[in-house]
Amino acid sequence: MRTALANMRRLAIVTALLLVASPALASDGLDGAHMSALWALPFAGVLLSIALGPLIAAHWWHPHYGKAAGAWAIATIAPLALVYGAHAAAEAIFHALALEYVPFIVMLFALFTTAGGLLLRGGATGTPLSNTITLAIGACLSSVIGTTGAAMILIRPLLRANADRTHNAHVAVFFIFLVGNIGGALSPLGDPPLFLGFLRGVDFIWPTRRLFAPTIASIAILLALFHAIDRWRFARDPSPAQTTRETFGVDGGINLVLLAIAVVAIAVSGVWKPDAGVTILGARLEAQNLARDATLLLVGVASLRLTSKDVRAATGFEWSPLIEVAMLFAAIFVCIIPVMAMLGAGHHGAFAPLVTLASSPGGAPNNIVYFWLTGLLSAFLDNAPTYLVFFEMAGGNPAALMGPLAGTLSAISLGAVYMGALTYIGNAPNFMVYAIARDSGVRMPGFFGYMLWSFGVLLPLFVALTLIFIQ
Repeated sequence: MRTALANMRRLAIVTALLLVASPALASDGLDGAHMSALWALPFAGVLLSIALGPLIAAHWWHPHYGKAAGAWAIATIAPLALVYGAHAAAEAIFHALALEYVPFIVMLFALFTTAGGLLLRGGATGTPLSNTITLAIGACLSSVIGTTGAAMILIRPLLRANADRTHNAHVAVFFIFLVGNIGGALSPLGDPPLFLGFLRGVDFIWPTRRLFAPTIASIAILLALFHAIDRWRFARDPSPAQTTRETFGVDGGINLVLLAIAVVAIAVSGVWKPDAGVTILGARLEAQNLARDATLLLVGVASLRLTSKDVRAATGFEWSPLIEVAMLFAAIFVCIIPVMAMLGAGHHGAFAPLVTLASSPGGAPNNIVYFWLTGLLSAFLDNAPTYLVFFEMAGGNPAALMGPLAGTLSAISLGAVYMGALTYIGNAPNFMVYAIARDSGVRMPGFFGYMLWSFGVLLPLFVALTLIFIQ
């Protein structure tokens, strides 16, 4: 952790030096039309490091991921400053960090601390019916308190309820499908890609309106399939579920109030437009967004102050997941800057072949290609930056993407959120649920074993969704 923090400090120092650099070095901005595809190497490098580091070099990765993130960020910052001028590079970096990265991390901080302060005690035993109901509740909660929040609240009670069963790995696998991913498709609170879209100007209620039908259909199909599998395995289990001895209850209930405040703050920031704010290095910091972020910070701090240490210990709360996300995403948001500039150039940029692939012969977006490209890359990289890439490739104009191109934004959103469930590394809750289940004694499938489950169950579902909902 200390090494990672040191690298973040180095990154901050480099950025600060750029901020005070002579304006005489400034250029007119980043010209994506004249950028080589080589500018995307640091972005590809940081995503591949995140995807492969824990798998092929776990002992090195966990203590040193901060070094890797800092190295890739500097590999982007230094060339930008040399080629386009320190001032132009600083503007681009400040714009990305202030308008997208900081609100993203602040939102995660608020949801992470409040969800980590809620402890569910007791509950039903691990029968097929109770498990199905728990998954249904979790899928609904995911769009309200986020996939990470819902997963952290419900996974331990669900594992306790099924601890006496011999065959219980499928419960955690379907939990990842439903609670860790697909259930988060109905609001910007649900999954990081949708919150990034919200920061880009997509209406708060838009995912609920546009993605409701495919999401409810997907949840219903997966719950029915899970119930059938769970009944079959339950009937053949030599260890019947035992009745819980603990009365159902909730500890840390103040966090329910704080979660409600966080939800209201985010929703209000999408409709309250006071036309006030401050502009720094070309980035307009709107008053409603500053108020939202300040409220979320206060919510997180209040949760830490008002939740007992015993409750947090019982939930297994620790800072390392949030710190890792904060550091890795700082590098991602820096490294994605030239990628966004090249995508913004459309057919005139280095990614013109990709833009052409995702377009029909007449030039209109091919939504099926957007769905599958966004989804498959989200499965093996990370769904939040992948969403940003294809959001920009589709034009990056939220008004157009919510209007005449609503089908394209729906395809991008569904691909990023749903297909993050295809691997353990597609979305943050996936690996966290895997680690908690494994530590609880569940014989979880390995990386490729999980993919046998996910591809076998989810790919037919996604094909059906393509035929019915992607137009």
